[in-house]
Formats: sequence, C-alpha cells, structure tokens
Amino acid sequence: MRVHVVSDVHGRADALARAGDGADALICLGDLVLFIDYADHSQGIFPELFGADNAARYVGLRTAGRFDEARVMSAGLWASLDGDPGEHIERMVDKQYAELFAAMPTPAYMTYGNVDVPRFWAGHARDGHHILDGERVEIGGLTFGFVGGGLRTRYRTPYEIDDEEYAAKVAAVGQVDVLCAHIPPAVPELLYDVVARRFERGSEATLQAIKETQPKYALFGHVHQPLAARTRIGRTECINVGHFRARRTPYALEW
Repeated sequence: MRVHVVSDVHGRADALARAGDGADALICLGDLVLFIDYADHSQGIFPELFGADNAARYVGLRTAGRFDEARVMSAGLWASLDGDPGEHIERMVDKQYAELFAAMPTPAYMTYGNVDVPRFWAGHARDGHHILDGERVEIGGLTFGFVGGGLRTRYRTPYEIDDEEYAAKVAAVGQVDVLCAHIPPAVPELLYDVVARRFERGSEATLQAIKETQPKYALFGHVHQPLAARTRIGRTECINVGHFRARRTPYALEW
C-alpha cells in the first residue's frame, strides 16, 4: 500500500493535480488557501486585491512583529474596496477552493489547516473526497486519525480554535496507527522555523496522545522550514510531510 501525504498546499493546484500519481490514496493535511506568499509577494488573495507593493509592506510589518500596525494597514486597504470586505474575501476564497478541489485526486482523505475556511469545503468536495476532523478511518488495513485546524495565535488565522476544543478532537480520535494533524506535537525542534526565525505553536494534547497511545506514525505540516523535519517519541515516528507549495512533491508512506 502506498499513500501520498501533502500539507500546506497554499494554492498550488497544478502540483496538487499530480500529487496522487503512483499512490493508492492521497492524504491532505490542510492549508489549501493562499492569502499571501511571504516569498513571492505577487501571489495570493491579498496582492490580487491590493497589489504586490502593499503585500510586501504588510509582510514586512508582520515579519517585524508590528502586528498592530499591520492590522491598521490591512483595515485601511479593506475599507478602500467597494462593498463589504467580507464578501470580497469569500469570493476569492471560494474561487481558490473551486480550483483546488477540482485538482484534488481521488480517493483523498483530508483535514483542515489553520489558514482554511471549513464551511466552504463541503460545497467543493467531489466523490472520493473524505473530509475528516476529530475522526478516524481505515486505509489499507491501518487506522488513521485526523485532527484539523490550529491553535490560537497572535496571527489570527481563519481556523484557530481553543486548546480545549483541539484537545477534545485529539481525544475523539483515540488509538490509531497513524495520527494525522495540520500542526505538530509540542516538541521545540519540530516547531522552530529556521527561515522565519520563530517558534510556531504545537499541540500539547497531540504530544500527550502520542506518548500514551504510541501510534506508528504522527504526520503533520504547518512549519514550512522546520529545524527538524522528523523525530521519534517512543515508537512513534513524527514526520513533517513538507511545505507542498514550495516542494511540489508529496511525502510517500508505504506499508
């Protein structure tokens, strides 16, 4: 059995269409939408609406930790648009999801990332697309559990939830062979991004579940350039499957 795993797709529909080639199934761990590309300021919803120069300025403020200034700048740009800013965002997000789900291979098992907007997914999913969050499924004789979303941060991305709600989803998954989530367990070397030079948030609940239940694998994404892409916790191999937007190749899991 061969399964390909991707995370942090961020608008890369072209590569996503080929991600299932040679595999029995595809697993997607979220962050399908691209709001802004920190490496290429011309890509994403923000520059499409406001231009690359404004995107570069906005990225600069956030990278410098000047979040209040970034929010003021963003609010001013959104206010300059005709109509309700929320309608503009929904239109652009819906457009990206239409392209991404059309490219998504089948069968695919997927959960949300912190940058996703879950309420749009069901309207674009096709036959063979299985959306799972706090749920488990059998693939090729192994039990896979899926935990979607992210935890609260100062970045205020679209799908951040309270620690207690996240922990409840981890608990609902229970004992599995492969634990799949967007964010990593709370292990420092898995959370530090060496390019952004900051720690992302990881899940203490996921870490505890790994220690207690010892799945064969724990798969995740979220940290684009991690200090460590993998580590072992007991018998569990913890693996960052990679920043798919940049790598354009999936992680292959075989058994």
